[in-house]
Amino acid sequence: MRIAIGTRKGLWTARGDDDGWEVSQPLHDMAEFASVAWMPRADGETPRLIVGARSWFWGPSVMVSDDDGLTWSEPESGAVRFPPEADAALERVWTIQPDPREADVVWAGCEPHSLWRSADGGSTFALNAALWAHPHRADWRPGAGGAAIHTIVPRADGSMIVAMSTGGVYRSDDSDSGWVPANKGIRAEFQPDEYPEYGQCVHRIAVDAADPDRVYAQNHGGVYRSDDSGTSWSPIMAGLPADFGFVVLAHPTRGETAWVIPIAPETMFPPEGRLRLWRTDDAGATWSETGRGLPDGHYASVLRDAAHVVDVDGTAVLAFGTRNGSVYASLDEGESFTEVATRLPDVLSVRVSP
Repeated sequence: MRIAIGTRKGLWTARGDDDGWEVSQPLHDMAEFASVAWMPRADGETPRLIVGARSWFWGPSVMVSDDDGLTWSEPESGAVRFPPEADAALERVWTIQPDPREADVVWAGCEPHSLWRSADGGSTFALNAALWAHPHRADWRPGAGGAAIHTIVPRADGSMIVAMSTGGVYRSDDSDSGWVPANKGIRAEFQPDEYPEYGQCVHRIAVDAADPDRVYAQNHGGVYRSDDSGTSWSPIMAGLPADFGFVVLAHPTRGETAWVIPIAPETMFPPEGRLRLWRTDDAGATWSETGRGLPDGHYASVLRDAAHVVDVDGTAVLAFGTRNGSVYASLDEGESFTEVATRLPDVLSVRVSP
């Protein structure tokens, strides 16, 4: 297995299994990597590594590597580049999402709030004009981390759901146009109208493996579930030690199973300093603590793009990184974890490839 690890200062990869992990030297050390992704290629070929980098000298860009980060290609004019009429400049690539429906198609969520599509494996991207021209965009505000489209979910029926801070959840029936807000029932306690049509600070969303209409959301304040693709939402945080957090992961093959990593909002620490995942097997009706091998006395949080889950031969494999530079992996569906890397810079993004 491979893990790509993007940090505040540098990019690493790790390879390993139950017998141990080997972590690379830094592949880039003078850039921030807010997003990383593995793109499957033909059988037997190394998966393509696509990263959203932000150099303090050259600014933001997207780079691709077909040899585990040993060599890179990057368009001279920039893979993500606003057209002149947009009167905007790229600040950061917050997430990169290969499209499971079409080979060579990759999506990017960026700052300022914008959605981009690549049809050539991440070499060049085109702006989604409909979402950029949305009448709500003037009211979308930066969250504490920035103005981010941070979750992109391409669905098998051709539709798409995206989430942003702070704007909320939006969906399109054709992944291209007709974007509508999908936030009814999600509370925004920081607004005068606590249940607005849009403007919620959604931290992450994930779609259930068995029911594509069931969506989980971890918000600034609350964990929610929708059973109708975001038309309406219900709170499901009862039983959790905190309703704040950045991460929600849905099991890649089993319905009604998901994980969150609670964070105490007053301190931004794991509750009682205990770094743990909490798991539901009944779509949020109940939760239980899991994560044997994770530390106590831990006071760093886990950011939204710094956690990932994939299916490996029918088993969910999870990995996540913390803001104090540790990366943990579980090969048994989150029951137990091994520390893969330690003392790295602030971990911003993590992705696993079988």
